[in-house]
Amino acid sequence: MHTWRRRLKRDKAPIALTIGNFDGIHLGHQAMLVRIKDIAQQFDMHACVMTFEPHPREFFSPDQAPVRLSSLREKMKYLIKTGIDCIHICHFNYDFAKISPEHFITRILNQELSVRWILVGDDFRFGARRAGDLSLLQSLSTANNFTIEVMPSIMVDGQRVSSTAVRQALACGDLSQAEKLLGRPYSISGRVVDGDKLGKQLGYPTANIQLKHNCPPLSGIFAVRVYGATDSSSATSLPGVASLGVRPTTHQNGKPVLEVHLFDFNNEIYGRHLQVDFMHKLRNEVKFADINTLIRQIEKDIAQAKDFFATAPIHSNSLCSAI
Repeated sequence: MHTWRRRLKRDKAPIALTIGNFDGIHLGHQAMLVRIKDIAQQFDMHACVMTFEPHPREFFSPDQAPVRLSSLREKMKYLIKTGIDCIHICHFNYDFAKISPEHFITRILNQELSVRWILVGDDFRFGARRAGDLSLLQSLSTANNFTIEVMPSIMVDGQRVSSTAVRQALACGDLSQAEKLLGRPYSISGRVVDGDKLGKQLGYPTANIQLKHNCPPLSGIFAVRVYGATDSSSATSLPGVASLGVRPTTHQNGKPVLEVHLFDFNNEIYGRHLQVDFMHKLRNEVKFADINTLIRQIEKDIAQAKDFFATAPIHSNSLCSAI
């Protein structure tokens, strides 16, 4: 699997390409990845994904952009798991934003990448000011020697699968619906970093997970499964409770923090890269009157999480079996 960034050397091998932000790698994305792999195998091409960093809306309007479901590292991890041959990461900046739709097709897709098959969604837009659409892509396909295929929307329980739908489910604390749309539990990955050791002082030590973005798509107290805390296979998970939010009882700065308390676990894991799967929301964040009240609530949270895990099935941390 190759990862490319712009200023690449032209690869003469023909490419079957799908283009998008792929935030969250939900079931709709997964269906596109399965299809592009099938096309590539059928016509002896390389299966390739083109994505953008940062998200164009983050670049133009960072305060109004939708919250991210996945960091670039998380997105790359999932794409690699699918068996895609190559990932083309376009660094989105002012120069890239000025590229006309025609230039994008003739120079980047045709001349630089040798694209011979393109798979896009029915709402695909591209080029400066999002002026390019499916009609333009189709009109220039013959001259640039590629075939266009449009992927229909994927529906779950009558709802179109989309990153927006996943964000809405997470914001409402509906982890079950988010899991249906993603094909797996929602997760956040990050390295364990030094915290303020408050959890240890309260009798419940926590791992402080580094967040890549300051606006996670969900908040509250959760029952979680954590991968990467042990020396065994990455498929091994440990149950625990996670707090994701601004910790209003003990802090005033309002910066979101992800802290995880693993049950019956005292190993040193600073520096480890963990994946936290959010299995069940226990409650919203609350500002308690004092520390003793907070400690009593933590005890209740742990008891409720253990009750949940006593009956909940163990999930896999991999993508759906279709991939």
